[in-house]
Amino acid sequence: MKSASQRLRGKSARDGEATLTGESAVLTELQLGHPSLRWVDRYSRLLDTRFRIPGTKVRFGLDFILGLVPGAGDAISMGLSGILIATMARNGASPRLVLRMLGNVGLDALVGTIPVLGNIFDLFYKANHRNLLLLREYYVEDKHRGSVWPILMAIVIALIILLGLMVMIFVWCINAIMNLFQAGT
Repeated sequence: MKSASQRLRGKSARDGEATLTGESAVLTELQLGHPSLRWVDRYSRLLDTRFRIPGTKVRFGLDFILGLVPGAGDAISMGLSGILIATMARNGASPRLVLRMLGNVGLDALVGTIPVLGNIFDLFYKANHRNLLLLREYYVEDKHRGSVWPILMAIVIALIILLGLMVMIFVWCINAIMNLFQAGT
């Protein structure tokens, strides 16, 4: 029986190296034939590269827009990224690959809690799109082998820990701002 990566190999939908353009699918045509992976490709691009700042090549998505809402926006964005990773895991992503993806989302979420700097970082880092590129690499180049089931619990635990860290950083930032205003009066 073929492995998930063997079943989902195929010619690249872009005929070359995928970039952060957001204009076309990143996964191969064969992978896009699988409904869950087509959904992952479409929503990853919606979250990170769907829109372009006029007059520039800089792309952004709903993840950047959600990041403009203090606290809640980053939590929602992290939750959406977690759903994408869980879907990729259900479609055969190995534990090693999932850990790399969690690292991308974790870094994005952690830095995203810092006012202004986090938004600028989010505009250029694009964790979901990076994860999509990792998934394509996994299927096309057969990297990151291993079973996925033991890692599913780690995904939930990691997301809970990251959410807790985000709340702590957000509360610390609010307290620091409040102290500045109180010191000024």
